Amino acid sequence: MDVSLSEFRVCTVDNTFAVGIFLETDRMTLSWFTEHDIDALVDLDSDPAVMQYINGGQPVDHTEVASNLDYWLASYSTDGSFGFWKAEAKSSGQFIGWFHFRPKLGESPTRPELGYRIRRADWGQGLATEGSRALIDMGFRRLAIDGVYAQTMVVNWASRRVMEKSGLRFVRTFVADWPVRIVGDELGDVEFAITRQQWEADRGANGPE
Repeated sequence: MDVSLSEFRVCTVDNTFAVGIFLETDRMTLSWFTEHDIDALVDLDSDPAVMQYINGGQPVDHTEVASNLDYWLASYSTDGSFGFWKAEAKSSGQFIGWFHFRPKLGESPTRPELGYRIRRADWGQGLATEGSRALIDMGFRRLAIDGVYAQTMVVNWASRRVMEKSGLRFVRTFVADWPVRIVGDELGDVEFAITRQQWEADRGANGPE
């Protein structure tokens, strides 16, 4: 899989990022969100199947999505390497979903967390894996990071499979105190991760992607 990191710039007036492509994969572009993406995000989060392992399948209202988007727009790193990325189909420009690749607040900047949320219409096509692998590769090639990790519910087998196919290894099972109870959360959550050494060994063994 070929990936390329596009040049980007910071708008010095309000310290927000210029609209443009951050990362390209074979089938997708990943770019910075803007305030104009609210309707696509509301539509995504209104699908009970998409939200099954987030809040038990309950739709999220416009106000909550808008608040999340405001947070995302304010959370891009100074150099633009970390944040939440809008995924669109290269062939049509259709909104596919989003990925995030950033350290959690208070955690090490050398170990970012990977996450994703894809429209149900685009499930089963390998897009979550494609975007995840692209971000992981970008991180290790371009940034001074030591590892990447991701977390999901034990029962979310589809998400776990994406992590495995992206090269992440199972690390642990843990129980977190989430504000919303979801069927299956009594089994806990899992964490998968990959270190720089593991990534170098994987990509070296498999040849160029």
